[in-house]
Amino acid sequence: MNYHNRIFKVFNNSDNGDTSSETTFHYKQEGNILTSIYSGGSIVSGHLIVLVDSNGNIDMRYHHINRDGEIMTGLCKSTPEILPDGRIRLHEEWRWTNGDLSVGKSTIEEIV
Repeated sequence: MNYHNRIFKVFNNSDNGDTSSETTFHYKQEGNILTSIYSGGSIVSGHLIVLVDSNGNIDMRYHHINRDGEIMTGLCKSTPEILPDGRIRLHEEWRWTNGDLSVGKSTIEEIV
């Protein structure tokens, strides 16, 4: 699965997450390496660095600066689902690696 030039928005997120429906992710992929910039809602600026396996599963690390001026970091594993209209939905399980170290779940969907 190739995520190159796809754009995703948050569909839902745990209450302890910083992203929201206003957050947009712009994906770029070369081989099995995926990167993304993201912003919107409480996120001023963020970046992802990702390894994608042959089934499209994602193993990522992320960092961003939120509107409170905090640098937040974490890791996430995402599993893709192909929607009936061909878009991709990613089911994510994530964990903060700073702050309260809590875990959460989110879903993001490709927008066209």
